[in-house]
Order: sequence, then structure tokens, then C-alpha cells
Amino acid sequence: MENNELILDNELKRLLHLCQTPEDMVIARKVMNRYHEANRNVEFRFGPLFMRLCYEMGLEDMAFAAITDRTLTGFFSDITSFSIVIDMLFTKGCYEDALKVVGEMKSQGLSFNKDIFTLAFATCYKLNTPKSYRICLNLLEEAQINNQVISNQAYCCAVALALKQNDTERAHGIYSQIIKPDSGVCRNMRVLMLVMAGSIRDAVTVLKMDLLSKRSKFVRKTEFSQEVLDVLRERSADGPWEKLAEQVVRRLQQAGQVTEQNMDDLLCYTPSGQKRPMSVVEDDRGRANRRIWIPLPPTLPSK
Repeated sequence: MENNELILDNELKRLLHLCQTPEDMVIARKVMNRYHEANRNVEFRFGPLFMRLCYEMGLEDMAFAAITDRTLTGFFSDITSFSIVIDMLFTKGCYEDALKVVGEMKSQGLSFNKDIFTLAFATCYKLNTPKSYRICLNLLEEAQINNQVISNQAYCCAVALALKQNDTERAHGIYSQIIKPDSGVCRNMRVLMLVMAGSIRDAVTVLKMDLLSKRSKFVRKTEFSQEVLDVLRERSADGPWEKLAEQVVRRLQQAGQVTEQNMDDLLCYTPSGQKRPMSVVEDDRGRANRRIWIPLPPTLPSK
């Protein structure tokens, strides 16, 4: 850098792999800019490596600045880099910046995958503004025109946003596009959507069907958010379905099918991959050793 010499691929790669502190990342960022000035067509993708380092060190500001830097256009040409940055900004609550990164993806003509749509719709839901609602609807329309895959979680975020924007009719239309609305978040969203639309009877019917369904004891029953049930109680108060709604809610509580998680928790929930712990065995000396799997050789030796 001091001698203004050409930076090679392996040198930048080695530098990124050696970064351990935010100070190291500042140097790496400068090297990336110098490298990109001289190398516009490279095979190795440095973007995901740099963004994962930012993620691990909590450097969301550096990641956002890098991916929106016009002088680095083309350096982050992969979906993975954008996905990591949007996820990082969303987790930190930087929803405006996350939506700007989504816009940067569109301006560069990058196609969205299922994860990007989920993050984008969840970001629009969190912002809950007329602008974010329009962006969500536009992304949804483009995805449907191009036959792109949208997750149920993304659809539910769009439905929830439509309800927050008092667009009940559009919420019904979006929900009807979910192919398999059997998940817990979909069932909760359906009940909330019906209640918000004033269809108290239909909402109570959905809840009763879950109570009366004959499922195996090994199949976990749907849990309904206390927040959704509170909205049901509020909207059914002093109405013809008040008594039946209270009865159904009480039975759900007795059956253990009520969760304290609100709809925001359900919509933005990310399942954590739980690995099965390795079994521990004792050797002939009584010492505990972890069992490891040793692959067999491709061919067994003959006797």
C-alpha cells in the first residue's frame, strides 16, 4: 500500500483471513478499494468473506458503507454479501439502512432469492410506513410476475403490514396466495386477519378446529399468541360472539395452546439450528472421550 504496488488476489485473500480486530478491518477496507481500482474482473468473491467478518465483529456501519460505496460497485456482485448485510442491519434495528441495501440490489440488477424477499418484507413490516408498504407490494408483484419463490414467513409479513396499514382487503388477497398455510405463524395471522376484518365468527371457527383436530400426540399443536386472543376478546366484546370467544380462549389456555409471544416475535422468529451433541464414551482407562466418526477408506484391504 505504501509503495502503491499492485495487490494480488492471494494477498487480499490472506489479509482478510488474518483480520481479527476492527482496526484490521479498516486496513482491509483500504486494501479492497485499492485492489478494486486495478482489478475489475476477478473469479474469487471477496464480498461474503468481508461481510461475514463485519457480522462477527459487529461492524454494521462499515458493512453498509462498503456495500453502498459507488467506487466499489461490482465488488459485491453476489447475493450472499447483500443477504448478510441486510440480515445484520435488520438484527441491529437499522431498518432504514436495510431497505437502502435492498434498493441497492435492485439498482444493480441483482435477482432476489427467497431469503432476500423474507428479509425485505420483514424490514418493510418493521418500518410500517406508506413508503415501505408500497415497496413491499411492488416487490411482491415483481416476484409473482417472474415466478420467484416467496416463503410463508415473507407472505405473513406482507399480510401483517397490510393490516397495520388498514388495508384489510389486500391482506386477504396476499394471504390467499400462501400455498400451505399450516404453520403456526400462518394460523395466527389468519385469526388476526379475520378478527381485524370483523369476521369474529370465522375466527372462532378456526380456533375451534384446532381444538377439535385429532392429531397424534407426537405432533405439536398450534400455539396461538396471547396478543391475537386479546384482540379477539376486544373486538368481540358486547357482541353476539363474546361468550363463545371467551369459551374458546379459555379452552386453548387449558390445552396449553397459548403462547406469550406476540405477532412481532412470531413473524421475525429465526429458528436456531440445534446440532445433536456428540456422544461421550469412556476408554479402558475410564477417561471420557468424544466419539468421532472416522470415514471408511474407499476400498478395504484384502486379507
